[in-house]
Amino acid sequence: MEKLILYNKLKVVPENAKKQIGAGRLKGMTDINPMWRIKALTEEFGVCGIGWKYVITEKRLEKGCKDQISAFVDIDLFVKINDKWSEAIPGTGGASFVTEESKGLYQSDECFKMALTDAISVACKALGMGADVYFEKDRTKWNQTPNQPETPKKLKPEITPEKFSKAVLFLKGGKTMQELESFYQIDDDMKRKLILALENPA
Repeated sequence: MEKLILYNKLKVVPENAKKQIGAGRLKGMTDINPMWRIKALTEEFGVCGIGWKYVITEKRLEKGCKDQISAFVDIDLFVKINDKWSEAIPGTGGASFVTEESKGLYQSDECFKMALTDAISVACKALGMGADVYFEKDRTKWNQTPNQPETPKKLKPEITPEKFSKAVLFLKGGKTMQELESFYQIDDDMKRKLILALENPA
C-alpha cells in the first residue's frame, strides 16, 4: 500500500473543483478546474520551481481537416520527493488554433496556453491526480458493462396451407406484401404463389 500513498492522496477531486460539461462532444462528462491541480501539486511537493516544475519540450501547430489547425504542447513534469527530483513525467496537450464555426473560421490567441494546461493535466494523471474522475469518465475493460448475450429474435410464423387463403384475402383487401411480411415469414417462392393466387382467382 505504500506505493499507493501519493496516488490515493491525489485521486479525489473536491466537488468545488469539478464542473459538468453541458454541451459539445464531451457533454455529460466532468471537467476539472486546472488551478486545483496547481494547488494539489503545491500542497504535496512545494512551490512551483522548487518542489515541482515542468519544462516545455516542444510546441507545434498541425493542420487538421479542411482549414482547421490544432496547437500541441509537449512537457516534462518533475516532482521532488525527499529532496530528490523525479525522472521526467511526459505529457502532451492540445487545443484548437483555427476552428471552423457556423459563421466562418475562428482563430484563438490562447491555444498554446490551453494546450499547456492540458499537457500538465495529462502528466499529472501518471501521479494519480483526479483518478476518481477519470475512472468514472473512461470506459475501460475493467469498468465497462460485460457484453450481454443477445436475446434471440422471435421468428415470425410461416404461411401454412391453412393460412394461405387468409393471406390472399388480406392482400385482396388492399394491404401490401410488406404489411403481410410484418406478420409472417415470406420467402420468394411464397410470394410467387400469393401473386399467382391474386392474378388467377379460383
